[in-house]
Amino acid sequence: MADLNVELFGLRLDNPLILASGILGTTKGALASCAKAGAGAVTIKSITLEPRKGHKSPTLVEVEDGFLNAVGYSNMGLAEALCEFKNIKDVGVPVFASVVGKDAAEFAKLAAEMSRIKFAAIELPLSCPHTPGLGLLAGHGTPEATYGITKAVKKKTKLPVIVKLSPNVMNLGEVAKAAVKAGADAINMGNSVGPGMKINIEAKKSVLDYKAGGLTGPAIKPITVRCVYDVYEATKGKTPIIGTGGVTYGRDAIELMMAGATAVGVGTAVYYRGIKAFKYINNEIQVFTRKTGVSGLGELIGVAHR
Repeated sequence: MADLNVELFGLRLDNPLILASGILGTTKGALASCAKAGAGAVTIKSITLEPRKGHKSPTLVEVEDGFLNAVGYSNMGLAEALCEFKNIKDVGVPVFASVVGKDAAEFAKLAAEMSRIKFAAIELPLSCPHTPGLGLLAGHGTPEATYGITKAVKKKTKLPVIVKLSPNVMNLGEVAKAAVKAGADAINMGNSVGPGMKINIEAKKSVLDYKAGGLTGPAIKPITVRCVYDVYEATKGKTPIIGTGGVTYGRDAIELMMAGATAVGVGTAVYYRGIKAFKYINNEIQVFTRKTGVSGLGELIGVAHR
């Protein structure tokens, strides 16, 4: 059987699957459940300085081959997060924090506070398409903002920093290079696409209360593959990439690795296949490697570029 372990910024993962932020990452217990189900690492739900209610319900609707969501970063806030995740090593696999702020100073403050806990890394989502004052609606998706936020955070933490980019920006390579120049230890490529909208034709109005939401799920995988490929090219394969968006089966994960991803984020698949999605996807990767004579995942990473 092939060895499924991969390495991110010196951190060894038993397999390449990482629970994406916002999916079952609200409590330490939920994270531990994903670890037991086969995740190689897990990411907590994004934390802001103060608690947030987020957008009003409905915040999620199933559409063709995916979901539209407009959650609006609802979360417990920094103070409660420091209590909830204080004994994070009990989870059993590496845990990544996720913090989101309005500007570089807020990101840096959150990173400094969350660094008091033994997280394996800190992720900076600069890519949400549907929350005013945060992400793309705060201008965080530009090379300049990406550089400034990443640089500010790197000054406040010794933990590895993962910068989560959006598939919606046109100059993606320049944004990725700005993150790396500022000290990013890895790129998480990507986030939801859009925003898009679904209208209830009987009610004659949008299903989501916020009207528009980001598209996730199998429908966006081809976009994720292209984005991972472009970031790998822009960074010359020297910065590890976590490919996130549309991974449901083992073949999806392998496709992203061939595009250049070292690890793979898993989110919507947990809805479609249950929490055992991690186990299923890992098993499917094993079947592929056995059939093709691959002894380790390093043989797959970036192979499409060669």
